[in-house]
Amino acid sequence: MRGKVLSYADLDGTGLISGDDGQRYTFTRGDLGGGVRSVIPGVDVDFEASEGAAKNIFVTSASSGLSGDKNKIVAALLAFFLGMLGIHKFYLGKTTAGIIMLLCGTIGWILFAIPPLVIGVIAFIEFIIYLVKSDQQFHQDYVVGDKSWF
Repeated sequence: MRGKVLSYADLDGTGLISGDDGQRYTFTRGDLGGGVRSVIPGVDVDFEASEGAAKNIFVTSASSGLSGDKNKIVAALLAFFLGMLGIHKFYLGKTTAGIIMLLCGTIGWILFAIPPLVIGVIAFIEFIIYLVKSDQQFHQDYVVGDKSWF
């Protein structure tokens, strides 16, 4: 059966799907298939209905649900052009990492320009990583997950 995710709480791993038959089905993180560990509301899914619960859930439109949160292209461009200031970290909600990059990129010049050079290399590596990752993996690692570096 096909449906659309209405809600999902990543903290406890539970959610609700509205099926094409007009019924609502609950699900847990363990019911997600295809290597997906998290979904966001609005994603189209294919699932099996079993006693009011959705089982064997597979995302059928990864881009429609992932584009509403944080865009990997925007994050990559921020990393490339403003990476030494950590702006891409702030965009992704990683404030501590952003502050570290901002401090190293601005006042780090006092230490013979080594911290800004290191931060510049890190930002460039992250620029490449953001572009290479799939939308689903980017969303899982940097939006839903707590990954701040690489």
